Amino acid sequence: MTGAVLRLLLAIAYPLLAHWASHDGGGWPAAIALIDLALLVQIEALLHLRLSAWLVFAAIVAGLAAIVHTPYPQLLLLTPPVLFTGALAWWFARSLRAPREGLITRIVAALDACEPSRLPADVYQYSRRLTAIWAWLLGGLALANAVLAMIAVPGGVLARLGQIPPVSISQEQWSWFANLLNYGIVGGFFVGEYLYRKRVFTDRPYRNFWDFLRRMGALGPAFWRSLFD
Repeated sequence: MTGAVLRLLLAIAYPLLAHWASHDGGGWPAAIALIDLALLVQIEALLHLRLSAWLVFAAIVAGLAAIVHTPYPQLLLLTPPVLFTGALAWWFARSLRAPREGLITRIVAALDACEPSRLPADVYQYSRRLTAIWAWLLGGLALANAVLAMIAVPGGVLARLGQIPPVSISQEQWSWFANLLNYGIVGGFFVGEYLYRKRVFTDRPYRNFWDFLRRMGALGPAFWRSLFD
């Protein structure tokens, strides 16, 4: 439970730290945001006092401290929005290939306490289509994040390489989209899809949105870890 709470706090802190670092433009703010990200990824292993995890974390901190007065921490800050949304898009898309079941299909089956093959046909097909939609949405965000990271000025990839982008945006505009608006788009789609689903499927086992979230959380950490195996 402690690990889950800390991960949640670190996850909430990261976009705020990343936006602050992008607005500030300095090496130390960028390093702090990246250290938060490293903690987010490794928190369970660090709490269990695994030597390898602590050595990796120490190496990350030492490496960031060594380059903190160079442009590289700010350049590294451009990559997480692309890599994370891209990885999630790949996971959603990969799950649609046989013999796997779609990620959303597996979640729906777990909420209904049955195997995916036992779901009603319309629910099963909807869950597969929704998995594909999530893959396209996240893939589109990854592409948008990559393009905007290339043309941001003055800290974007092209600007750092001494090239003048044919079209440009400010560093702060990039950060608003990549570090903050991405989450609004994903959250808005999540809520909107739930409202649509409630109109189409009126016999789902949850009473309202908060009951739906409670049941999702009650599936437990082991289920969510296994989902992306």
